[in-house]
Amino acid sequence: MTREFTGWHMLGIMVVMFGTIIAVNLTLAYNAVKTFPGLETRNSYVVSQSFDADRAAQNALGWTLDTQLTHTQLSLAITDAQGAHVTPKIISATLGRATNVAQDMTPEFTIIDGVMRADVDAGAGYWNLRIVLEAEDGTQFRRRVQLTAK
Repeated sequence: MTREFTGWHMLGIMVVMFGTIIAVNLTLAYNAVKTFPGLETRNSYVVSQSFDADRAAQNALGWTLDTQLTHTQLSLAITDAQGAHVTPKIISATLGRATNVAQDMTPEFTIIDGVMRADVDAGAGYWNLRIVLEAEDGTQFRRRVQLTAK
C-alpha cells in the first residue's frame, strides 16, 4: 500500500525546515548579543574630533612595542626612535579575549631591564592587550595589540 504525498506532508516538511533555520539563527543572534564586549567609546563623534591630532602626537613619540605572551607571562618592551628602552607611566592595561569580557584581566607590570613583565593566566588562543600609556610630556599613547598564546 502506497501512501499519497499530500499538501499536509509538504507543509510539515516546510515547517520543520524553516523552523530549524529560524531556531539556529535565533540561537546565534542570542549568543552574539550575550557575549558582546561593549562599546569602545560612548560618543564616537566627540572622539573623532581629536583623532588625527592624537594619532600625530602618538606617532611623534616614535615608540615601537614588542609584546610577547605565553600562558604565564606577558612582556612588553617599548623602544623609542633611537632604540632606547622607554618605561612610560601605565594609565590602564587590560588583557582579554576579543569576543567577550569574561576573561579580562589587569596585568600588574614590573620593570626588569627596561622590559615590563606581568604574570598572567592566559589560555591558548587569541588575546588583545588594550593599553594606555603616558609619556613624560603628558602625551597619551593608546594601542590595542593582538597576541597569540600557544
